Amino acid sequence: MKKEDICFMSACDIAEKIKTQELSSQEITEIIIERIEKINPKINAYCTPTFDIARDLAKNADESIKRGEKLGLLHGIPTSIKDLMETEGVRTTFGTKIHENYIPKEDDYIVKTLKNAGIVMLGKTNTPTYGYWPLTKNKIFGETYNPWDQNRNSGGSSGGAAAAVASGLGPLALGSDGGSSIRIPSSFCGVYGIKPTFGLIPRYPWNLHGIAFFTLDHYGPIVRYVNDAALMLDVMVNYYESDRLSVPKQDVQYIKAIKEKPSKLKIGFSLDLGFIKAIEPEIEKSIIESVQKFEKLEWSVEEAKIKIRKAYRTFALIVTSGYALDINLKKYRDIIEEDLVKMIEAGQTYTAVDLKRAELQREKIYEVFQQFFKNYDILITPTAAVLPLEVGKWRFDKINDIPVSPEAWFSHCYSFNLTGHPAASIPCGWTEEGLPIGMQIIGRRFEDSTVLQVSKAFEEIAPWQDKRPQFEI
Repeated sequence: MKKEDICFMSACDIAEKIKTQELSSQEITEIIIERIEKINPKINAYCTPTFDIARDLAKNADESIKRGEKLGLLHGIPTSIKDLMETEGVRTTFGTKIHENYIPKEDDYIVKTLKNAGIVMLGKTNTPTYGYWPLTKNKIFGETYNPWDQNRNSGGSSGGAAAAVASGLGPLALGSDGGSSIRIPSSFCGVYGIKPTFGLIPRYPWNLHGIAFFTLDHYGPIVRYVNDAALMLDVMVNYYESDRLSVPKQDVQYIKAIKEKPSKLKIGFSLDLGFIKAIEPEIEKSIIESVQKFEKLEWSVEEAKIKIRKAYRTFALIVTSGYALDINLKKYRDIIEEDLVKMIEAGQTYTAVDLKRAELQREKIYEVFQQFFKNYDILITPTAAVLPLEVGKWRFDKINDIPVSPEAWFSHCYSFNLTGHPAASIPCGWTEEGLPIGMQIIGRRFEDSTVLQVSKAFEEIAPWQDKRPQFEI
């Protein structure tokens, strides 16, 4: 088997080969490390590689098999960790000079969970400061470039994670999503990412730097195969009593659930959610064509009427007031991004009444989707209104020649952080320039298995894994 084919192999296949020792974890890990060393300088996906740790973990994984020990679901599989998650003894910067030299004394709960399941940690992946914007760039490590066009950004805030997976620099990546941060980079980089129902995956410890997204942030997988997302979720979904927002574990095995295909589903799709003014024509065309493919399964598909009001103001008020509490502007103004400074300053102007009003509007938005899901099983939208942004570009004044607000390009995503519904982004098409387009699949709360089943069905109808970004090595 060619080395490149091993780098793009599914995690489920890797797990089987490691168990039988057809390929050892050490062999696979070394091949992926070799590829990271060649390609990472071109895209800047990994900000802190941990190759020595990875080699030790891979060696231990192979020795455990020889001793006949019980194996975790992710035994020996190379995996990356986003640099917003604390890792014991490994530099964790949160993408900011404020924590440039921070070495945690313990793992984030989910990192510990993945380690207990047997992962081989390849390193930390790049992210913007505190994950504040859905593009990946910061003042320590710089910009993460898109594997399909290195003159464009990878998306964010899990941009390093998505770029790594797309480039064959590890089959599994741990990402997080506070307003689009798994789905936008998955769309831009042509991979699969899912934000599960809020509360299914514990968040602990809740450090001060997480306050801005306290009730919005979801941990989740970024992968190339839907099966691999299900495998990761079988490990990650759990109840943890120290996280007050953690919910009881569902009686579901996702890797088994996705083998089933619903006989009947009613799918509603929306290009605008009732408030988005514009999307790029290639994206609109791809989404409409992709949704129609579900009719091959005899599922009902129709355009749905949804009307969301004040979604971004609600989202932004919650986030910016959180950053205003989180970051000491007097102390750190000179070392954080100008856009983030403006967000903090905006957050400082809000009153308690403003915040309560936002919480009330959040409930109204939730109710709109609850009414939708009384009539439909699945909602489909574009993941992003635009194609990957060019390096140095941070926002749009116009989309398809229509004037828009600065956040318009990622407005299909953040409503589902306000509501906590499971939402995934799956590649659904490619532009004439060879750039990926993502389709968002949203399900009812706690029906993550349905989102995975629909994703798996689409993957079978329109597979994309034969496409690989090309690099001059």
